[in-house]
Amino acid sequence: MRVEDSGPGIARQHLPRLSERFYRVEETASGKSGTGLGLAIVKHIVNRHRGGLVVESEQGRGTAFSVYLPQPLELGPVRTMAEVQAS
Repeated sequence: MRVEDSGPGIARQHLPRLSERFYRVEETASGKSGTGLGLAIVKHIVNRHRGGLVVESEQGRGTAFSVYLPQPLELGPVRTMAEVQAS
């Protein structure tokens, strides 16, 4: 699963700490802020499922968060949203 935006991006020095509980990057120009728990919760859930979390960001271009989870063999292939909607 991948979530991305075209926002201001995140400075490189913040990337290693993004999934720490209560870690927050300074407030954005929009004034929105959070608790610093969202990515910590995501990382915990992903780790419990033996998956991975990858964050890619380029300042001025945006940020992408990718979650990788192992696929149980008995479930078969993963379908795209378009395939699900077409069936």
